[in-house]
Amino acid sequence: MVFSSNVFLFLFLPLFLGVYYLTPTRGKNLVILLGSYAFYAWWRVDFLLLFVAVTMWNYLIGIMISRTNETPSAKRWLTLGVIGNLSTLGYFKYANFGVDSFNAIMSSLGFEPFVLTQVILPIGISFYTFQAISYIIDVYRKDTPPTTHIIDFAAFIALFPQLIAGPVLRYKDLADQFIERKHSIALFSEGATRFMQGFISKVFIADSIAPIVDACYATTNPTTADAWLGALAYTSQLFFDFAGYSAMAIGLGLMMGFRFMENFNHPYISQSITEFWRRWHISLSSWLRDYLYISLGGNRHGTLNTYRNLFLTMFLGGLWHGANWTFALWGAWHGIILSIERALGVKVGQGRFNMFAWAVTFLLVVVGWVMFRAPDVATALYLYSAMFSFSDLSFSEPLMEGITRLQFSILALSYLVVFITGFKQPILNWLNQSSQTFYKTGQLLILPLFALSLLKLSAQSFSPFLYFQF
Repeated sequence: MVFSSNVFLFLFLPLFLGVYYLTPTRGKNLVILLGSYAFYAWWRVDFLLLFVAVTMWNYLIGIMISRTNETPSAKRWLTLGVIGNLSTLGYFKYANFGVDSFNAIMSSLGFEPFVLTQVILPIGISFYTFQAISYIIDVYRKDTPPTTHIIDFAAFIALFPQLIAGPVLRYKDLADQFIERKHSIALFSEGATRFMQGFISKVFIADSIAPIVDACYATTNPTTADAWLGALAYTSQLFFDFAGYSAMAIGLGLMMGFRFMENFNHPYISQSITEFWRRWHISLSSWLRDYLYISLGGNRHGTLNTYRNLFLTMFLGGLWHGANWTFALWGAWHGIILSIERALGVKVGQGRFNMFAWAVTFLLVVVGWVMFRAPDVATALYLYSAMFSFSDLSFSEPLMEGITRLQFSILALSYLVVFITGFKQPILNWLNQSSQTFYKTGQLLILPLFALSLLKLSAQSFSPFLYFQF
């Protein structure tokens, strides 16, 4: 079940919210747990058992860490917990990739390939595994006390608004909200508005751009113009798809009385890759910093080790996105650039806007997304060759036959939205208008655009969120 579906919008969500608000306060967390399990089981009931097992494992590990507080046993329990989580994630996410890579080597040496039954990837496993790991590490670091309320902890792990594609939440940030949270018409209205904004981003913008991306990446002999069109279209599609999901998740959380962290902060106006990662997928980048980069040593053991830790953090963060060398190379690309920026002493968020720094950063991001989107490294290299050959600056006829003017228009509109919202204050100053007027104008458009998006949803084929595959 996905948020952008009629089943969710007109069946699951109204039924869940109705039961949730009619249930007394002390029973609301149980309603969240049962509703979230039903939401997950809609995909596959059998993988719900794995989900429950991961929850129980980390709940018990947290208790054991607290009972052996400040003894070597606490670290052993933490190590056992992390290994258990990573082993589960590793098997389901990387077994196929590992066997395929191993077989490629064996075949090149003339040996018979190793046969493994195809392993199905449970949706959301990357997100709920990271949330579980952060909980037991926080208990070990004494950043949060271990919970003794199994329902609250299970509801946290299963919380359906962010279950499938984040934001990556931390128990210590939501523990108090599971004990007590506010519900009001104003909060529900704020949540509904955020949900509609996300829905419009996903259905009206991202899904309209998707055919352009698919057509460009499927072109057998792309021109330079074709390749750049595909790269720029995917840059926009991914942002509106993923940021749209995050906005919908945050909105659903508000409807239920929760406040989740923001996951995006106008990433495409960044003036360095360092700044980009403070604005893009904020919950993941902060998780990688706090639980991986710092655990590797951070910047505490010399310059070379700092560069190594930056690179490893981004390389492993790339692999987290998927079992493919494309993701590993994409992570390495960002890791190298972050290390270079650290060496050059690049400052973040200081001084006046620098158009050259922004243009270089945006180019580096777009180039990286090509590897991220490509099905394999060979396809990515082929597209890079077309992008930077500059041999044919016109669009190919086969590509143009499959793309409509409306899709082109929405792609242009998407970039207009990115830059108007990102550079809102300078634009408002230039126009000599108040931000309140700008805000009210935008609010008036939400309802008609949401209605239009609903009509589009009913007419189009199924289109899952891009981050569901991770």
